[in-house]
Amino acid sequence: MKEILQDLFLNHSLNRGEAKEVLMQIANGAYNEYQIAAFLTVYKMRNVQVNELLGFRDALLELAVPIDFSAYNAIDLCGTGGDGKNTFNVSTLSAFVVAGAGVKVAKHGNYGVSSICGSSNVLEYLGYTFTNKEDQLTKQIEENNICVLHAPLFHPALKAVGPIRKGFGMSSIFNLLGPMVNPSQPKNQLIGVFNQEVLRLYKYVYQHLQTRHTLIHSIDGYDEISLTSAVRVVTRDSDQLKNPKDMGFNKVKASDIYGGETVADAAKIFVSVLNNEGTEAQRSVVLANSAMAIQASGLAESYEDCLAYAKKSLESGAAFTCFKKSIA
Repeated sequence: MKEILQDLFLNHSLNRGEAKEVLMQIANGAYNEYQIAAFLTVYKMRNVQVNELLGFRDALLELAVPIDFSAYNAIDLCGTGGDGKNTFNVSTLSAFVVAGAGVKVAKHGNYGVSSICGSSNVLEYLGYTFTNKEDQLTKQIEENNICVLHAPLFHPALKAVGPIRKGFGMSSIFNLLGPMVNPSQPKNQLIGVFNQEVLRLYKYVYQHLQTRHTLIHSIDGYDEISLTSAVRVVTRDSDQLKNPKDMGFNKVKASDIYGGETVADAAKIFVSVLNNEGTEAQRSVVLANSAMAIQASGLAESYEDCLAYAKKSLESGAAFTCFKKSIA
């Protein structure tokens, strides 16, 4: 690791094979916590390169507990995190709205690292039981249209870096890897990223992958459609800037989508929104993200039709039913 760190601090980059090997060695316990912390620091000082990110992805997927959802046209809604905005759990709520619309969802999630409450924190608090048993998860996705893949149960390679990431206290390359290492490798993805540079990186990375994907970045720094500003929407074939009005909603304030100070606060908002009792701003943000995900899944072609599906799911109680069944 000493030689690798020296090269990296000289602003050299790893090729795809080298990047994969480094992460394999980290997973195998070959490096101590100080070396791993230094390795993470490199990528706070400079941007990770496409080949490096692909190599890290290769390692984590090779080491992951496999799960086969190839029979389903499933989607994952996952953000990189790291935006520091502490919004309520938009993508997780949207996942249940999408499931309520009839789309199969394989939601990849984890505890919050740079935020108060990640998707796993709020779901665990509300009684969801995580598992990596394929038969149980298959039953969930077939009966409820959704299952949650809790990253620590599928990525033993991350066990070595978990405490270090927590101590690091800020986003790292592992935030960037989160959306692209869903162990079920779903055919569709809605991915939120926290800045323009990461958006550019993901755009190039996903040119190497077969996933049908939509990348979103609100230009004021959110890794989701926040409706606080315009959002950049990137697919394999298009790159558009959409204002809240373009998506059928009014602009909201940052304070309107704040997630609270505790997991309990986040859970209260979560249940309220799913029960269609959230504020107008909360409801709008969830619907906008849900509609974009439904469009990414291919269920309907036009955004307007996808928004209608999302509204029906939330207003009819279908989304809340998916949630209650998942908890039960």
